[in-house]
Amino acid sequence: MKEFVVLIILFLTAFDICHGSRSFAEKGKRSMIDIRKTGERLKDHLRELTVTIGERSVFLPENLKKTANYITSFYKDIGLPVHSEPYKYKDFTVANIVTEISFCENPSKRYLVGAHYDSVAGTVGADDNASAIAVQLETARHLKAMKMIEKRDLAVTFVSFALEEPPVFGTRYMGSRVYADKARKNKEQIDGMICLEMVGYSCHYPGCQHYPLPLKFSGYPKEGNFIGIVGNFSSRGFTRSLFRSFQKNPELPVLKQTIPFSGWLLPQVRLSDHASFWDQGFKAVMITDSAFYRNPHYHSSSDTMEKLDYRFMAELVESLLIFFRSHP
Repeated sequence: MKEFVVLIILFLTAFDICHGSRSFAEKGKRSMIDIRKTGERLKDHLRELTVTIGERSVFLPENLKKTANYITSFYKDIGLPVHSEPYKYKDFTVANIVTEISFCENPSKRYLVGAHYDSVAGTVGADDNASAIAVQLETARHLKAMKMIEKRDLAVTFVSFALEEPPVFGTRYMGSRVYADKARKNKEQIDGMICLEMVGYSCHYPGCQHYPLPLKFSGYPKEGNFIGIVGNFSSRGFTRSLFRSFQKNPELPVLKQTIPFSGWLLPQVRLSDHASFWDQGFKAVMITDSAFYRNPHYHSSSDTMEKLDYRFMAELVESLLIFFRSHP
């Protein structure tokens, strides 16, 4: 029976394996952003989150509060309206931090970019998940600048989720669960949720990139120089749209995969905030460097900022902006 399930997974995923490369990309493409400067800003965020603040686990609520304040101050400093959505966990309060950039009064398309800002106990969580918060913040900065000069039928909500890591993972106290439950109850329009989960680590020698067993023999790259987009079957159109936009950035190879049964037969792909939105019926994808299948410092005290690839992260900001700019 186990072998049959593996074969079913392979069958359902085999026809949706695609790789982005320079051959797919626009010729002579110019960056929309200053990659070097963006990389420096990303590094500044990592320094604040992992050095100045440090561990951001549920066991250090004061550091969670400092992180929420840092994110809030950043949005205020670049002129975005921002609010917190607090909720109780045990004997203290945590908060999701929310801002929105709307390009017109009544946009027909609404997306959400989410990332959790906590870290697992015992680590400062550079890749997991300060890298994602940094990319989230810099994407918002550039999207705000784009709004000043371009009109689009689009709104993007940025949500920094309070809690995701154990012992909260899988419980109703996950920040993404709190938000997704409320969004479903309020019938919030979300045309696609983008979950940023561990997006800062790259490796460049054959064999440094690994995969879960069903995908191990599917022809994926052996080097970890790409970004991955993972969606469920209900999100196929959204996944394809993101993938096509990401292919236009020749400096960041991209790989996509659609997972059957919302990942219940492959639980490794449910280990982040996108699953909270899948479970509420929203279209959602996880964008990731593949976490522990690439990064040997996963959930370790060695997950520190000097291990990260800031150009890689800056190129992800570029790819996200290409996607948002693809909307008329």
